[in-house]
Amino acid sequence: MLMINAIITHPGGAHKDDMLACSVMIARYRVPVYRREPTPEDLADPQICVLDVGGQHNPAKMNFDHHQFPRDHEPACALTLVLQYLDLYDDALLFCDWLKTVEWMDTRGPVETAQWLGVEREAMSMLNSPIDMTTIRRFAQHSVCSKGDVIWELMAMLGEDMIHFVTSMRKKLDYLEQNVVFWKINEETGAEAAFLVNDEKTLDDVSSGMIRFLNMNKKTDVVALIYPDRRGSGYGLSRFNDSKLMEYTRIADEEDVHFAHNRGFVAKTGATDEARLLELVKASYIIPKS
Repeated sequence: MLMINAIITHPGGAHKDDMLACSVMIARYRVPVYRREPTPEDLADPQICVLDVGGQHNPAKMNFDHHQFPRDHEPACALTLVLQYLDLYDDALLFCDWLKTVEWMDTRGPVETAQWLGVEREAMSMLNSPIDMTTIRRFAQHSVCSKGDVIWELMAMLGEDMIHFVTSMRKKLDYLEQNVVFWKINEETGAEAAFLVNDEKTLDDVSSGMIRFLNMNKKTDVVALIYPDRRGSGYGLSRFNDSKLMEYTRIADEEDVHFAHNRGFVAKTGATDEARLLELVKASYIIPKS
């Protein structure tokens, strides 16, 4: 992968896609951003990364513009091209639910994006955040952003967190693929619980990826999750996709259950024996009426 010494993006108004694309490249390369039109020399220099301007998509020269793509091209913005270059795009699409919306907004505008999302046009402005607006506006006010500038440091954090989230989610899902097992809760209905063992190999906070893992694998029979408790040596028990077939208040009085939410969607137990965990989950299951 090439090393760079500067990033160039367009002057004037900034948008979410060019700001996030710059943020990712700042996080990776720790270089300044210049907001100006690129020269032919800039476009020819592989040590200068040109984002969202220049009329070229040429990763070998570190040029990432999408504006020259055909009108009917699949929505792709500067962030798309940067993530593809860094081999993060496929996973980012899986894990970052907002990414497609950013692509559509930048290439199709709010009206078509609202239609694609199946919402009214007015809903798009209702989703605006002052965090987005202020950050993007402040970025647009700079002709140069470099290390030590507040906006550069914030963008570095945005890029770092985005890269970390995508790479850590991939690591979690790969781990879950190898370590989640499925327990039958009820033979008649086929209901299952997804169980993740707590051992010395268990990744930190890996349970946070279980819902995405199960949904991606279309585990429609799963109604309950059993996962290591981050606050203790026992396990958390929760509903999967808020299945009302699981009611954890049913086990609130069990000696080894130290917490059961009064709305029934989660419980915590000090039990670690797998047979006991299955027993608790089965006791929390409501057999649906035929």
